[in-house]
Amino acid sequence: MTEDARTDVYRPRRDRLWFARSRGYTVFVLRELTSVFVAWSIVFTLMLVDAVLGGSLAEFAALAARPWMIALNVVALAATVFHAVTFLNLAPKATVVRLDGWRVPAWMIQGGNHTAWALVSLLIAYVVLRS
Repeated sequence: MTEDARTDVYRPRRDRLWFARSRGYTVFVLRELTSVFVAWSIVFTLMLVDAVLGGSLAEFAALAARPWMIALNVVALAATVFHAVTFLNLAPKATVVRLDGWRVPAWMIQGGNHTAWALVSLLIAYVVLRS
């Protein structure tokens, strides 16, 4: 087959909104997109650690107090929470837990994951806010 013959083959157009046809696909794509905001949260935290260790906390606080930075971090918080919830909800599909041959139901795994997340979050909030 020559190069010219291959270009004559019919190729249907790709649907760029394929994920919008199903709720499951839409949630999947949104979850993948939230990874960008999760990465930003990590970078922002590393910037905070660098500012604390480097003695430039005042400059970092001035940057963090800008309205666009606050808006970005609020969106990042919402995206990170969405990412975490969807991750914890997928855990029973990725991990099968058996106890003496009995398969632990998905709702128990999800409930345990969400409970552990809430308890760790409360502990962190207590440590940060107790002053």
